[in-house]
Amino acid sequence: MKYFFYIMLTILIFSGCASNHPPLPTENSVNIKKYMGKWYEIARYEHFFEKNCKNVTATYSLKDDNTLKVINRCQKIDTNKKTSATGVAYATNDSNSKLKVSFFRPFYGDYWIIDLDKDYKYAVVGTPSREYLWILSRTSTLPKNTIDNILVKIKKLGFSTEKLIWTIQE
Repeated sequence: MKYFFYIMLTILIFSGCASNHPPLPTENSVNIKKYMGKWYEIARYEHFFEKNCKNVTATYSLKDDNTLKVINRCQKIDTNKKTSATGVAYATNDSNSKLKVSFFRPFYGDYWIIDLDKDYKYAVVGTPSREYLWILSRTSTLPKNTIDNILVKIKKLGFSTEKLIWTIQE
């Protein structure tokens, strides 16, 4: 029975890898040290690990082995209970725009930086399958014109803007 679970999990993970989408472009260069620190989630695609979350943040720190420590925090909307998950990430290309992230080792998922403000004030992260998407900011809000520009860009990249969940930040 335990082998069946691992086989099904493997099939589920790799079935998301196949897509009919064109290649997803990423940022040409990401200064990983400037990317470190706290990011507020502005919007996301809904998934079980963030279901009913508000006040969502992600904090990145560089470890001695050049991997990243990732701490995701959220507060449940209905109970106000705070939760967190700690993971690890590493770059898979020289530009540091394509990362692999894991909260459930040994399973890693894509974390591609597809849009990044020149001053690192906001970032847009997605996956080539277009199943995951996050809009992140150094502050708990973004100006409307910045959000509008991001929405235009992600739509051109094949992401559905209708699927976005706008995160409550209090």
